[in-house]
Amino acid sequence: MPETMVSAVEGAEVVFRLGDPEHALTGVRLWEELGLAAEQLEFKPVEGGWELRLPRPSVHRMEYLFDIAGTGMRTDPTNPRIVGGAFGEHSWLPLPGYVEPDWITIEPIASSLTPLPVEETPVGPIDVQVWAPDGITPEFELPLLLAHDGPEFAMYAGLTHYVGALVADGSLPPLRLALIRPGSRNLWYAANPQYAEALTQHVLPAATSAYRSKKPVLMGASLGALAALYAEWHHPGTFEGLFLQSGSFFSLETDPQESKFEYYAEVTEFVTSVLTAGTAPSSPSIAMTAGTPEENVHNNRVMAAQLSKLGLEVAFDETPDMHNFTAWRDLFDPCLTDLLNRVWD
Repeated sequence: MPETMVSAVEGAEVVFRLGDPEHALTGVRLWEELGLAAEQLEFKPVEGGWELRLPRPSVHRMEYLFDIAGTGMRTDPTNPRIVGGAFGEHSWLPLPGYVEPDWITIEPIASSLTPLPVEETPVGPIDVQVWAPDGITPEFELPLLLAHDGPEFAMYAGLTHYVGALVADGSLPPLRLALIRPGSRNLWYAANPQYAEALTQHVLPAATSAYRSKKPVLMGASLGALAALYAEWHHPGTFEGLFLQSGSFFSLETDPQESKFEYYAEVTEFVTSVLTAGTAPSSPSIAMTAGTPEENVHNNRVMAAQLSKLGLEVAFDETPDMHNFTAWRDLFDPCLTDLLNRVWD
């Protein structure tokens, strides 16, 4: 493969290349998250293989795959940067200005991950794992952070490393983290009253019974963020804080394109009730994040404005990235850090 057949950022362009000296392939397309027009994504045959040139997009990192005719999706064989996610591995390129979080390089405190199955709930068994610092007994009271899609956040966004690293360097107090595994994710998280009851009346009490806890904060992304707000809205006062990332706050005005989602009616009904409310049932501290180019940014801006109008303390931050675990990871610090310190004083 010629050395030049390497994907890279070149000035005002991002250039994707795939080596194929004999041009045995019949075609290559780019899969990406930015929603570019289909006609922009076709590679052209060049000497040594295939090439696609795109104007540099307004993001600071770009995830992608090669869609090879007759073969299917694959990562870029010339690019060692691979990131995992709920839908498999993607190649990615950093664009000028992108810097990974400092906490990635910090050695976390020693910790243990302990299963805490919650068997009897309105939606059936819920699998929970509790991350806790070593050397602190369950009887010692610590603040509690609960995470929707917790195992995925730990695997793909380094959530347990983040809390361990920031406790290690003193940016966060010692805490415990409950990782909640989604079961029937769409059903549970899409404004489901049974799941909200399971979370607030079963999962949280199980965690606080096993570990002496205070000032619980709940975090989630996408539908997990929606489910977090729904749970606190319908069981007010349960959580001291909410960390909501790229929430699926679908409304008829901002998200008609989501109308085929099987629980669209349930989601939009709840979102409408919040957007038309004159008062909030409780007053948790809230931090919200979204990617400036992502589709959900519009409904997140609307939701943040409404929650602020209702008198809640809301910090809202955007990042030039898309709807993925790395984008969410990159905003843990300072956004989640600031929220936790605000709530836990």
